[in-house]
Amino acid sequence: MEENQQPVPRQQNSEGADADSKSEVMIQVSNVGKSFGENHILKDISFEVSAHETVGIIGVSGCGKSTLLRIISGLESADTGEVHLANPNYSLVFQYSALFDSLTVLENVAFSLIERPDAEYEKALKESRQRRKRYSQKQIRKIAEEKLRMVGLEGIEDQYPNELSGGMQKRVSFARAIVGNPRIILYDEPTAGLDPIASTVIEDYIRKLRDELNAASVVVTHQFSTINRTDRVILLHEGEIKWQGTPKELYSTDNPYAQQFSHASLDGPMALEHK
Repeated sequence: MEENQQPVPRQQNSEGADADSKSEVMIQVSNVGKSFGENHILKDISFEVSAHETVGIIGVSGCGKSTLLRIISGLESADTGEVHLANPNYSLVFQYSALFDSLTVLENVAFSLIERPDAEYEKALKESRQRRKRYSQKQIRKIAEEKLRMVGLEGIEDQYPNELSGGMQKRVSFARAIVGNPRIILYDEPTAGLDPIASTVIEDYIRKLRDELNAASVVVTHQFSTINRTDRVILLHEGEIKWQGTPKELYSTDNPYAQQFSHASLDGPMALEHK
């Protein structure tokens, strides 16, 4: 995913933006379809995600997981169907951190404090894309340091990304993503390329941010340890939802798609190209 891509405007719902109820539906995906030429990536996808809920999107490579996340985030438009967000304050955590190498940790985390619109998304689109909320340097540093502490990082504000481990870079990207206190957080393969211990740290922070921000979260992942930390799992194959349930149910269901995925089996309905 490119850092400088601009979200594609899509319909949003302004009702309940400040509600604290954990049952509040924050993300509603309705009959979404997407094709690239003759390749049908997503077919009539529908589901909801509530506040304080983490939903994992799983499936074999090429099943449409990342495309679906891009459509929810607005980086891609759907051919059919709609995505409704109950709150315009959302954030995307990129797969490979996507930090700016030439900026310090502080500057990376604080970047959106300078770049983000001062008004809500729809109002900003109507009035002016150039309007920005102004923060003093002291305020910016205080906010950035607070978000870094939330992900367990202190005293690294003036370092550069190449001076950090992969796990620390990932946590810096989390701090950047939550600098605006988003109600919706989208994660694209957050534990990709990390060792098991670093993965556990990241998974802990996904749950911590869910709890502290009462956020609705969507996590695209292949990793079983990450899947096990979600509240609900949606399994995609060939652009369709083939199964959904809790992580515990993933390992006990008789659904053939879930069985094959959970047992990492070559035998089942999800045939691989080399078979």
